[in-house]
Amino acid sequence: MIVFIAQLSVSYSNDYFDVEADCYTKKTLFSGGSKVLIEHPELRRFSKWFAISLIILSIVLAVVSIIIFSLHLLFLIFVIVGNIVGWFYSAPPLRFVYRGLGEIIMMLTIGFFLPGLAYWINGGSFDGLYLLFVFPLVVYGLGFILNVEIPDKEADTQARKKTFIVKKGKSLGFLVIGFIFFCVSLYFVLIYLYFRQEFVIDFRIVTLISLLPLAIGLRGVIKRNESRFAEHLALMNLLSLLLLIIFCDVYFVGIILA
Repeated sequence: MIVFIAQLSVSYSNDYFDVEADCYTKKTLFSGGSKVLIEHPELRRFSKWFAISLIILSIVLAVVSIIIFSLHLLFLIFVIVGNIVGWFYSAPPLRFVYRGLGEIIMMLTIGFFLPGLAYWINGGSFDGLYLLFVFPLVVYGLGFILNVEIPDKEADTQARKKTFIVKKGKSLGFLVIGFIFFCVSLYFVLIYLYFRQEFVIDFRIVTLISLLPLAIGLRGVIKRNESRFAEHLALMNLLSLLLLIIFCDVYFVGIILA
């Protein structure tokens, strides 16, 4: 609930602070904004204060969790920082996405804050297994946000957002996506070669699963361009990441139940 509420607040705050930018976007399955505040501008004030209320509720639940489950005070700091980062992703004065920092923030959120919070709650601390997964999670976080930025390039340019795709273009974006997907697969191979005796996870299986986004990512590298077809390539990359998560979750649950 703490994570769900915090994530929900980001949806409302981004809609509020990005309403002008969303005027230029085309809504897709995974980008372009909700368009709700454009169609119903009378809800803008509600959206802002509902987002703030959700942040407060997320922090209150974190305090309650510390009291009930005797969690460390750092847990609360973790939750507060995560909420602040989500708020200032598009909110002034920091407006990370308008200052060329959107990719870094998304990498930290997807690769560290969200999985780190869940791992801490379940395991009570960060150990070697979690640290092994920080790199692929952070890198996949970068791959995620680059794919989301691709359909919005023209709109983000008009809105003066300093995203990687705005500055470097869709073609280079697909090259970077393919390269980082390759790096993750190679990373899992190296983990298997050097740490296979230390963990219950069989990293050969994880490597095999990681080949799915790599294969789709390489297709994007081969067919990359600046046309509308780029939106299709980005969608395929995102679907491959979704399947990666599902397959890994199924494998990890299987290990737990075995």
